[in-house]
Amino acid sequence: MKITRRGFLTMSGAVGSGLALSSLGIDLRPLRAYADELNKMNRIKSAKQVITTCCYCSVGCGLVCSVDKATGKIFNIEGDADHPISEGSLCAKGAGFFDLTEANKHRLTKVLYRKPYGTEWEEKDWEFAISRIARLVKDTRDKGFVTRNSKGELVNRCETIGHYGSSNVDNEECWVMSVRSRALGLVYIDHQARV
Repeated sequence: MKITRRGFLTMSGAVGSGLALSSLGIDLRPLRAYADELNKMNRIKSAKQVITTCCYCSVGCGLVCSVDKATGKIFNIEGDADHPISEGSLCAKGAGFFDLTEANKHRLTKVLYRKPYGTEWEEKDWEFAISRIARLVKDTRDKGFVTRNSKGELVNRCETIGHYGSSNVDNEECWVMSVRSRALGLVYIDHQARV
């Protein structure tokens, strides 16, 4: 980058003024925050914009995800001003949608297992988790499946397992979970959105 004499003098004056002001006790944090915000705006302008829908409720508010072209990672999510329903506004859950991405440092990425009555977590692989869940569901259904009720009517249901749905799924995923739960004979099926 080529710098002119005028640019050098301007930059030197700005840095010198900043140092002088900070030594006088003037707080420059708001200025730095403003500069960081400008940097973020420049990143958003150069990013790939991907349009999607919020999955939290049946409103289906529009979201604009800013994706870094170099890494392919989402670094900003905001309401879609062109969306016919939400017009860019989001509720608290939709506004916190960014925490569902891999940017969330607390997001679990591995299976953690704690033995019954144990106090320590063990790291396991996904094959262990899936086979263990399948085995526990099968054993529970084998012991607790009711084919006839007290009146002798055919019911074919499992009353010892329940399913509680998530608010992080869309209508199609919710339908698949509901059908799967009913196929297992579950009658205690509920969803977070109803509560």
